[in-house]
This record gives sequence, structure tokens and C-alpha cells, in this order.
Amino acid sequence: MDMLTKAEEDFINYWASQRLKKKQFLRKMSFGLPLGVFVILALMINLFSGWYQRADMAFRGNSSVLIVVLVAGVAIVVFITIFSARHKWDQNELHYHELLRKKEQADPMQRL
Repeated sequence: MDMLTKAEEDFINYWASQRLKKKQFLRKMSFGLPLGVFVILALMINLFSGWYQRADMAFRGNSSVLIVVLVAGVAIVVFITIFSARHKWDQNELHYHELLRKKEQADPMQRL
């Protein structure tokens, strides 16, 4: 039976306190927001570079396309931000439960 390492014990202590705290909106955005903005910037650079002439003609020919592209960009950023925050939370929660199970198996007398 494996004992927990110092890093695993530290994670259990950290996540036990963090998981009960209110989910902070700005803190969650710290990873997903830059990622979403980077994706949109890459798409915008690709769109404005003019390498695909049919798309460039459609974009410049109809002014409402710009509004649709901007709204879609904002939606993509919001989706990536929320998804990445929830995914990170779920990963930490899963790791926490796995370590607790490992800790219980290593020390069966602790359950009493």
C-alpha cells in the first residue's frame, strides 16, 4: 500500500479548503480568457490576411458579416472561458477524490 507523497498531502489540504469556497468568477477566467482571446485573434488575423479571396469578398461585400463575426468571436471567448474553468475544477475534484481513496487504502485504521 502506497503512502501519499508530500505533494499529494499538500494538494488534499489545499483542495479541501478551496472546493468549499465560493467559485470566484474572475479567478476562473484567468486561464480561459487569454486562451479564448488568442484563438479569436488567430482567426481574425486569418480572416483579414485575405488568403482566401472568396471569403474576403464576402466579408467586404456585406457589412452585416462583420457584426456576425464579432458576435461569434465573443461567444467563442465566453464558451472557452467557462468550459476551461469548469474542466479545471472537475479535474481537481477528481484528483482530490482519487487521493482520498488512496489515503484510505493506505491507512485502513483512519476510517474508524
